[in-house]
Formats: sequence, structure tokens, C-alpha cells
Amino acid sequence: MTGMEQLIAADPEFAARADQHRRELHVHCYRMLGSFEDADDAVQDTMLRAWRSREQYEDGTNLRAWLYRVATTACLDAIRRRGRQVPALTSFAEVPWLQPYPDRLLDEAPEEAAVARETIELGFLAVLQFLPPQQRAVFILREVLDWPAAETATLLESSVPSVNSALQRARATMRDRLPARSAEWVTDDPTTEERELVRKLARAHEECDTSAFTTLIRDDVRVTMPPNPDCYDGLASMAPLHEIAFGPDRMGDWRLVTTRANRQPTLASYLRRPGDTVFRAFKLDVMRMREGKVAEFTTFDATLFPAFGLAATY
Repeated sequence: MTGMEQLIAADPEFAARADQHRRELHVHCYRMLGSFEDADDAVQDTMLRAWRSREQYEDGTNLRAWLYRVATTACLDAIRRRGRQVPALTSFAEVPWLQPYPDRLLDEAPEEAAVARETIELGFLAVLQFLPPQQRAVFILREVLDWPAAETATLLESSVPSVNSALQRARATMRDRLPARSAEWVTDDPTTEERELVRKLARAHEECDTSAFTTLIRDDVRVTMPPNPDCYDGLASMAPLHEIAFGPDRMGDWRLVTTRANRQPTLASYLRRPGDTVFRAFKLDVMRMREGKVAEFTTFDATLFPAFGLAATY
């Protein structure tokens, strides 16, 4: 029996009540930290802290709010330990710890914690990481979760004026840093046009058809690959990538599976290298669309395939 299992066995009723909030706490920690794996660790830390300090919780009061306080503190402690900073945020390449979040897990959150696209997109997450930790916590609690200023101040052991000041500074940064939003495809659910574009992309990728693939991409496309520091701006800059993936001396053959991350269309790629007989998990491409084409690819390795419910081989 693990240490956590022993703690649960000692007070199963409290553990069960706290566990009802695990999914939304995981999303909260993900917003704070920008990493799915770090959110896993933070939620585990939150549950341990909550159990150990459960006598401080007043029975009959809002357990959800109390757990958010514990989780936020755990995240702020984790940020301090790691000492991560985003210097300028000219691209996602400056947030090397950034990871995607599977939509299938977002949909497990309770109704009161429903996750809207504009509060979980990769662009939003990256700008959150640019905010100082205290401002980040204030912005998430006040702007995303709609907490009152007084409750936020209590949670952060601060004052209402300090919280309001931090919120104003955070709002200004978010306005300055977030890209202008198109009126297209802003719903949480994929549109018919979006699904068709993703289908065409997958087919062109599998057929190694560079011409068909590039017609679906904007000329001003951006490609980043956290934690790789490289950033490719413009369709022409992608030519070396297309040569590696689709050219006569390409890496191998491809099979693609559609999925979704951060309420954005995503393609999971499986690669069969020369001499291999199996298509193996290779990468995730999270896409941002604009005016009927792909405006941005954010590419991640296959680490999180299990979290997306994706097999290791095709």
C-alpha cells in the first residue's frame, strides 16, 4: 500500500469528498503551471496537503474553495522551487515546459467547472506563464473562475486592494500579449469546416503530399516545438521540415489520428521508420486555425499519448 493509499484508508470519507474535485483542481494546477505532468504532481501534493491539514477545514463550509486554496499554494510553492521565468514571450519556444491538455479529460470536469476554449487554449496558457506567479493566481481566480475579490484575498493571504491592483496589471498584460481573436471557429466544439480541414491535413500528411499540405496552411504560419527552442515563422521556413517528413529521403511512413487538445484541433502522428514493421507514436500537432487555414502548429513529442487515450502503436 502506498503512502497516499494509507492516508485514504485512515479517513476514506474525507478522501472521497476531496477526490470529487480532483479533475477541476488538475485543470487549475495546469493553468498555474502550464504543464500537464507538473499538474499531476501538484494535484497529488494538494491531496496530501489537504489530508494532512484536514482538521483546519471547518466541516460544513465550502470544501471546494478550501481545496483551491491548498492547490494554489502548492502551485506557488512549485513555481518558486523551479524558478522558471518567461523572458519576453515572443513565441511558445520560450515556454519549454508547456504541454497540451487532452479535451477528453477537460470534458470530465463538473458542470460548474466547465472549461471554455478561451481559458485553456495554448496561447492563453503561454501568456499566463509570462505573468508573475501572484498575478497569475489572482487572474485565474478572479477572471477565469470568477471568484470575488474578498475570497481571493483570503485565499492568497493578501488584501482586497492588493488583489485588485494585481488583477489590473494582469489584465493589461493579457490584453497586450494575447493575439487578436478571429470571429471564426471560437466555439468549444469543432465546426464542420474545421473537421474537413483537419481531415485534408491528415490525408496530405499520410500521402506525403507537400503541395496539398501547404495549400491548407497560411503564408504567415508559425511552428514551435516545445521544449525545442526553434521557432519557424512563415510557410517558406517550413520547407526543411517538409523535406524531412515528406521528401524522398523522409523519416518513414505516416499514419495520423485526429484528437483535440486545449479545445483546439490536434493530429497525433505515428511513424514507421525504414526497416520497422510498426507505426509508433511520434508527435502531437496542436493547431490554431484562422480564416480557413492553419495559422499555427505547436508540436509536442509522444510523451502524453497515454493521457489522450492514444495507443503506443498504430
